[in-house]
Amino acid sequence: MHFNRPKKIVLAFSGGLDTSVILKWLQVTYDCEIVTFTADLGQGEEVEQARDKALALGVLPQNIFIEDLREEFVSSYAQQMFRANAAYEGYYLMGTPIARPLVAKRQIEIARAVGADAVAHGCTGKGNDQLRFELAYYALAPDIRVISPWREWELAGRAELLEFADTHGIAVARDKRGAAPYSSDANLLHVSCEGKSLEDPWATPEENAWSKVVSPEAAPDSPSWIEIDFEKGDPVALNGDRMTPATLLTKLNALGAQNGIGRLDIVDTRYVGLKCRGLFETPGGTIWQVAHRAIESITLDREEAHLKDELMPRYAALIYNGYWFSPEREMLQTLIDKSQERVTGRVRLRLYKGNVIVEGRKSSNSLYRQELVTFEGGGSYDQRDATGFIKINALRLRLLGEVRNPLL
Repeated sequence: MHFNRPKKIVLAFSGGLDTSVILKWLQVTYDCEIVTFTADLGQGEEVEQARDKALALGVLPQNIFIEDLREEFVSSYAQQMFRANAAYEGYYLMGTPIARPLVAKRQIEIARAVGADAVAHGCTGKGNDQLRFELAYYALAPDIRVISPWREWELAGRAELLEFADTHGIAVARDKRGAAPYSSDANLLHVSCEGKSLEDPWATPEENAWSKVVSPEAAPDSPSWIEIDFEKGDPVALNGDRMTPATLLTKLNALGAQNGIGRLDIVDTRYVGLKCRGLFETPGGTIWQVAHRAIESITLDREEAHLKDELMPRYAALIYNGYWFSPEREMLQTLIDKSQERVTGRVRLRLYKGNVIVEGRKSSNSLYRQELVTFEGGGSYDQRDATGFIKINALRLRLLGEVRNPLL
């Protein structure tokens, strides 16, 4: 029996090998009641399999929570992130980081509802997810006890997990007993893939490492044209058909995946300091990001847009590092959301062999004025006004030149 054991633990449970072993380990180590929570974020058929795994491991039916959070995931998390055009280290659209605070929030809510005094997760001690879960737990429930088995037990790797599973009668499919598979995380926004040959950043990814998006070479030879309507910075309709946020993202995912859009191979820097190479497939999100920037280009003032771009890396890092529920993220969100009040309009795109090509954008709030920018004569812009503007802005450069330029 573990010293100072909790009375009830809520475990974030996927039903895979790791969390199945963790579930049994918690039962053996803490000898207390276990509640499992599985969030359906669009990862696929594995969701209902988690129920069978939990029942097989002795969890009471009333202690198994499986909830469809797809709409909340897109409307209350992904949309807020995409309003900022957030991309960690310039590339990563953060499909995993943006999902963790929602799972953690619901896990804490369930813990409160069932009277649990502890929560647990299956994250390793090397990665970012442990931070994303635990920072959220503590922000929402400062008094909660957090159990992180990978930082507590003596199981060092996959071989030890399989041995533990065999010892405790945990069913492991035969095809799971070979070489370690890729480490993967999937939800409605993306699929990530790490491990195996990808641990060598020079190695070309094997084609089977990609699971969602066809290669650009295999994409159709004919492009797909689409139109996306935005209201206050959020996509609301595809080709004129209004739909819920999760439905729209699902449609964009299908269009992007079949056209080879959204594959990304990057090395990013984890918050703990380690470099990690991963493959990411974000077909719908890639289209969304390009379209959003296109509608912003005609509806945002220059300084609004530039300030957003300056703040984006900080905002992205807060999400990546697990600070979704921090006051600084909420402050930045207020600014970002304010900037989106007039980001409404339509964008026309061509999807072709891995490319998202903007072909048109229009808005009733457009700041674009053809009569001012035309190369033809006329309009209210007097080109002679530029002379004084240039001279005023050049004044400090001329003074510096007089003092510092040795050629004078």
